[in-house]
Amino acid sequence: MSPDYDSIVSDRAYVDHAATTPMLPAARVEWLRQSEQVGNPSSLHAQGRAARRVVEESRERIAEALRTRPSAVVFTSGGTEADNLALKGLFWARRASHGATRILASAIEHHAVLDPIEWLESSQGADVRWIGVDGLGRVRLDEVSEQLVDGDAVAVCSIMWANNEVGTVQPVHELARLCRDAGVPFHTDAVQALGMLPIDLGDLGADAVTISSHKVGGPFGVGALIADPRTQITPVLHGGGQEREVRSGTVDAPAIAGFAVAVEHAVATQADRAARLTVLRDALIAGILELVPDARINGDLEQGSDHRLPGNVHASFPGCEGDLLLMLLDAAGVDCSTGSACTAGIPEPSHVLLAMGVDPALSRASLRFSFGESSTMTDVDAVLAALPGAVARARRAGSLASQAG
Repeated sequence: MSPDYDSIVSDRAYVDHAATTPMLPAARVEWLRQSEQVGNPSSLHAQGRAARRVVEESRERIAEALRTRPSAVVFTSGGTEADNLALKGLFWARRASHGATRILASAIEHHAVLDPIEWLESSQGADVRWIGVDGLGRVRLDEVSEQLVDGDAVAVCSIMWANNEVGTVQPVHELARLCRDAGVPFHTDAVQALGMLPIDLGDLGADAVTISSHKVGGPFGVGALIADPRTQITPVLHGGGQEREVRSGTVDAPAIAGFAVAVEHAVATQADRAARLTVLRDALIAGILELVPDARINGDLEQGSDHRLPGNVHASFPGCEGDLLLMLLDAAGVDCSTGSACTAGIPEPSHVLLAMGVDPALSRASLRFSFGESSTMTDVDAVLAALPGAVARARRAGSLASQAG
């Protein structure tokens, strides 16, 4: 860990990097430096042209790092907007050109993909086919192939590069090839993959790829949809067409400059980061299984980046409620997250774990620990020091609640 992170991370064990990660010091410097400048990138005067130059140079840097064309990089306000633009834009464009209304997506997508698809189904007449996964969270390629037989009926296929909860890595190159052969646009949410896995978008051949700044050490509020310029995408936002007539809105030049620094760093240091975080991940998994023998590790446990994100540990603890366990760990100085979504204040089983065939009660007893740039073995030690006591207390609380019921 760089000493520059000391003042950011504090003395707590921060193991929630999949949610957001500390800003890279170099990205912060560039972000602040550009924030001191004035000028709308769409203005024609000197200050506006200077801001535009920052945006275009950042676009070129991101494209070079990801091995794609600068014209493919469409800046957005983050991963959620990029996912919405990809799904709605591709659906509307393919419906207009081919009459296609079918959407294919895995059952374990992030809600930034799930929710737009459900909206398209309820409000736009989309015919949604959810692709199942196996017990490790790996998408079923045979189901994808079956749905692609009638390619003209499919508007878009969207399957994430790596799952945000259990860390399972999907065979995106094979998926992209299957879609390409069927003439179907393929979109992948690569928010969790960037900086953790090798990424070469020229080799991948996807039509649209989502990335987000704050997941790789850049500022909040900026991301990008990497979209092949030859692919027709209907805009979601209208009002200026600043980004290739696909996305309207004044672009945030300072945030984009910091984003570019973060992407370059994430790609250049990916191999070393993956190797280091794999050591932390495996140490935490071993420690959990030793200290809580009946714990279950969710996702693929095979070695190598083809199977699981290097910084992801997702575990279920029978007899515990994940929300209570999280709060107990929080009180002990450990920042992690549950594996469940919360709707209207009512804890719900994780849709990811349910799709993997995990029992609903066990899925509610789950936590995600995720490592990133600033993580060290000290974080692993802190989690393992706090975990047994927290599990014991959570189980006692569950037992008392059961008796009272």
